[in-house]
Amino acid sequence: MTQAMNKIEQDDRPLDNGLRQFMGYTLKRAYLTLRADMILSIEPLGLRTRTFSALSVVAENPDITQTQLACALNIERSGVVVLVDELQRAGLITRNKVPGDRRSYALRATTKGMATWKDAEARVLAHERQMLAGLTTEEQENLKVLLRRIGAGA
Repeated sequence: MTQAMNKIEQDDRPLDNGLRQFMGYTLKRAYLTLRADMILSIEPLGLRTRTFSALSVVAENPDITQTQLACALNIERSGVVVLVDELQRAGLITRNKVPGDRRSYALRATTKGMATWKDAEARVLAHERQMLAGLTTEEQENLKVLLRRIGAGA
């Protein structure tokens, strides 16, 4: 190991670098900080961020199809199949045939899934309250609006 690498590992201070001037870098750092804490919040429920997101959409949209879920989560349909399989194995959702469409399945949260979703929702809301405590309510709302605009490509 080089002396420089050794120094970096021993020093807990964040390195000052030119990346901080870029919005993308700043957004990524904020996202990673929020995500790490969120993972700790939902892990005890057996959820990951992707399964939490999928369960959330299914719980709020009974009988959504896997294709619609893929679209809502902005992921490939094959990735949704893996998430749906995982949630179904955990007993959190059911996959039901759609009458008149042999290729589609309607997804619905089970009683256990709804209870897990409610618990997860409360944990994530508490996590966000804690993580955003340094911002006023108005700043938090402005941040959401601005991030949505960025996400919409505006």
